[in-house]
Amino acid sequence: MSVIKSYSASGPKARVIPTNIERRPVGPNDVQIAIEHCGVCHTDIHFVNNDWGMTNYPVVPGHEIVGRVTEVGSSVKNFKAGDRAAIGCLVDSCGVCVNCEKGLEQYCLNGFTATYNSETTDPGGFTYGGYSTSVVAKESFILSIPDNLKGPGVAPLLCAGITTYSPLRNWNISPGQKVGVIGLGGLGHMGVKFGRALGAQVTMITSSEQKGEDARMLGAHEVLLSTSANALAKEAGSFDFLLNTIPVDHDLTPFLELLKTDGAMCVVGAVEPLSKVNAAQLIFGRRSLTGSLIGGIAETQEMLNFCGGNDILSEVEVIRMDGINEAFERMRKSDVKYRFVIDLATLS
Repeated sequence: MSVIKSYSASGPKARVIPTNIERRPVGPNDVQIAIEHCGVCHTDIHFVNNDWGMTNYPVVPGHEIVGRVTEVGSSVKNFKAGDRAAIGCLVDSCGVCVNCEKGLEQYCLNGFTATYNSETTDPGGFTYGGYSTSVVAKESFILSIPDNLKGPGVAPLLCAGITTYSPLRNWNISPGQKVGVIGLGGLGHMGVKFGRALGAQVTMITSSEQKGEDARMLGAHEVLLSTSANALAKEAGSFDFLLNTIPVDHDLTPFLELLKTDGAMCVVGAVEPLSKVNAAQLIFGRRSLTGSLIGGIAETQEMLNFCGGNDILSEVEVIRMDGINEAFERMRKSDVKYRFVIDLATLS
């Protein structure tokens, strides 16, 4: 075992502070990564605050991990010391259920092992995430980074990237289709980039004129203000697909009206009950309301390769590790364009 530096929270709504943690030794199938950058996801705040009632303390957040391989186990075949490598939201799954066999580890029927806060036989009893100087994980959950993808903008691809890429691929978004991205933030800005790269006609749907201007710079073809009833009415029944990134409960009624017959709206932002859903909109338009959770390991690698082929990175603001609590406060106010990324060199 090795003792490393990290930042953790000791209880609900506690500040995230310096802590020493233990990592397991590198086993035959393991890869050790010295972490260079770790993205900051809103999920990290939820776990620190125990908003979902399942946090195990101390919690070391972070599931958008990028770094360099420092050691590999004797049976590792695809990585060597010095390679750039990444870890996303998962570090293990049962591997034998029907979903795991399909490469859908994120929907493991026996429960996947998350990069942090999941039960494990590792020191501490629970997985510890990327707010730390190094990590050890199974080779089968380690991702390769294309050579041309460099810098801190790679890190959020491991969560924000795959969260938006997976539904666009699953619903076969292709040239000529009209796609709306609802909400411009950490997820929404990636949805715009991916939709554009897949050849779709991309519309940013937002309540903010300023965010609409930003979306155009990111690649959106059009902007639709959700605060304008007239603008929404003009676009009724015109969208093939809507990617809904709003992170809280909201009224879906005005958005469902935008879908064509057989159109679909995929929710990726609000991990909570949605109180206002009118089933009549689904029935009379043969519309679908669905959801999506990250992607499996193979699809996440596909996403990284797609980003490499299309020069796609996240828009980020780099922070020091000791600035994480201030970053959390700014995230609560949506004061970031569009993801924070921690420079782990500031923790060494």
